[in-house]
Amino acid sequence: IDTVSADAVDKKMLARMMVGRDVVLRVSKPECKAAEVRLALKGLEAKNDRGLPALRGVSFEVRSGEILGVAGVAGNGQSELEEVICGLRAATAGQVLICGQDTTNRHPHAVGLAGLAHIPSDRYKRGLLKDFAVADNLVLQRISEPPFTRHGRLNRMAITKEAERLAADFDVRTPSLETVAGKLSGGNAQKMILAREMAREPRVLIAAQPTRGLDVSAIEYVHRQLIEQRNAGMAILLISSEMEEILTLSDRIVVMFEGEVVGTVSSA
Repeated sequence: IDTVSADAVDKKMLARMMVGRDVVLRVSKPECKAAEVRLALKGLEAKNDRGLPALRGVSFEVRSGEILGVAGVAGNGQSELEEVICGLRAATAGQVLICGQDTTNRHPHAVGLAGLAHIPSDRYKRGLLKDFAVADNLVLQRISEPPFTRHGRLNRMAITKEAERLAADFDVRTPSLETVAGKLSGGNAQKMILAREMAREPRVLIAAQPTRGLDVSAIEYVHRQLIEQRNAGMAILLISSEMEEILTLSDRIVVMFEGEVVGTVSSA
């Protein structure tokens, strides 16, 4: 048996031993059917926390029905790119267009209303409220809207019903919906974030380091969900420092170096 085959066998065997079942290590996907542009960046520039240039004229488009991967060594502008698109960092020049709407330097809530969902690179810092119940976290983006809030008061029955549905649909495993989110495993915390974001029926998804720190079973689940959303017509921007993840999931890949896009290639 050759070395490559032996490595593949070892990975499958180790994964099976870790989770007690066979795990799909490489998710298959049908041919990309990219359609209209849903996310467009035009000459985007921004500074890092030290006030130095982090993004230098970044321009690219993401279309419905495709996953565009952002590849590069960590620290070359990927985190600033994520933050600027989501309204968490100011752009100093250029534009962000979501579904044709200019969202440059808009508040994160306004960016979300334009059709963007976000799986943040730091799930515990920006993806959830650790001291709040799982149920509250599952409806967090919509908690001020009916039926979850009426006449300024939370409708606990509606919150619980929706949380039960999302937990079941996305296989969020928790002792109770009243368990605080900070006690969830990394995989279940990520499923919870994914469930909450998809419940808003967004048109664009930014998935930043979506499997960082997850076990092989959770990685398989997240990858499968991203492919399913892409097949359903979602426009997905995947930012990951894992090259294998970029190559496995992406239809096209932009490569970033020192805050610039230095190339765009087909994943093939």
